[in-house]
Amino acid sequence: MAPHRKARPSGTRFAGIRTPVLATAALTSVALLPQSADAAPSADGRPSVEDVEKKVDELYRRAESASERYNGAKEKADRQRGRVAALLDDVARRAQKLGETRDRLGSFAAAQYRAGEAAPDTATFLLADTPQDYFDQTQLMSRLTSRQKEAVDEYATAQAATMRKRQEATENLRSLTDSQQTLRSAKADVQKKLATARALLSELTAQEKARLAALEKEKQEVARRQAEELARQQAAQRQSSSTTTPGSPGSATDSTDSAYATKAAEALAFARAQVGKPYVWGATGPGSYDCSGLTQAAWRAAGVSLPRTTYDQVNVGTTVPLTDARPGDLIFFYDDISHVGLYIGNGMMIHAPKPGAYVREESIYSGGTSIIRSAVRPA
Repeated sequence: MAPHRKARPSGTRFAGIRTPVLATAALTSVALLPQSADAAPSADGRPSVEDVEKKVDELYRRAESASERYNGAKEKADRQRGRVAALLDDVARRAQKLGETRDRLGSFAAAQYRAGEAAPDTATFLLADTPQDYFDQTQLMSRLTSRQKEAVDEYATAQAATMRKRQEATENLRSLTDSQQTLRSAKADVQKKLATARALLSELTAQEKARLAALEKEKQEVARRQAEELARQQAAQRQSSSTTTPGSPGSATDSTDSAYATKAAEALAFARAQVGKPYVWGATGPGSYDCSGLTQAAWRAAGVSLPRTTYDQVNVGTTVPLTDARPGDLIFFYDDISHVGLYIGNGMMIHAPKPGAYVREESIYSGGTSIIRSAVRPA
């Protein structure tokens, strides 16, 4: 596993994107989307297709962000549920053992009673509020046999341990309840945003839907050209690196690169086999995926364990400049790191895009240049 390095802070422009690329992308966008900048509502007050597109995209993005919160809350709740179950089992075992120890002390008390003691010491001990209450008022221990002392010590220790475990279980149950509430809230947030997006799309006329599809096609053409420019940059950088710092065959670096390439190929082979499967928020396969569910499953197929959520995955591995990105690296998007794709080279990725879409290959710029936040090498 590569050394751990924190991802660069969100909100900063990606170091690997050069100014010429941004300028070219901006000019191309203006040329291909002349109607977008000055879009206005129609005469009847209906929002323009461009406005609907912008609103729907924003709703999908926020829904995906809420999905990652849901994923995190679900993972936490699942862990806590397992912890609570283990604690309750432990408490039950301890309670049983405590009962057995109490029975031993009870047998001593019964024996003392049969021997004629009016107030058996062991019985008095059992009736005390706490063992220490009794010890503070009597010299009981000096009169107990070694066998009885052993039973008393065992009882006191078991009682204290059982009380601690019961308290721990109570606190974990309270924490689990809080996590489940967060889970319900995140789920409701996702569902609300998706319902709003579907309602906006359902109100479009056939002509408006056609215009929306044309806008999407134009955006993808811009993204394709940006990917080609990045591929040229990466090729030039590789050429420059091989010329200025030639590596010696069989070096440690060469071995590390080869090992990563092997694992990355396995992850990408898995991801490609998922192309065409639907995006479903919260899904981790095998029939459907959300974005982080896909990247987690792909790298798991290569023997590498990734966390469940995008904001945890971004902190696993090594952050690299975009121009240094290799097949298999994770590309993260948006200020809140709410989307991730698996880089396949030449400015392209495999990802689970959004609700209503399917796992597919497309340009890493499909959502725009400014939303790319970091590239991370996870192994």
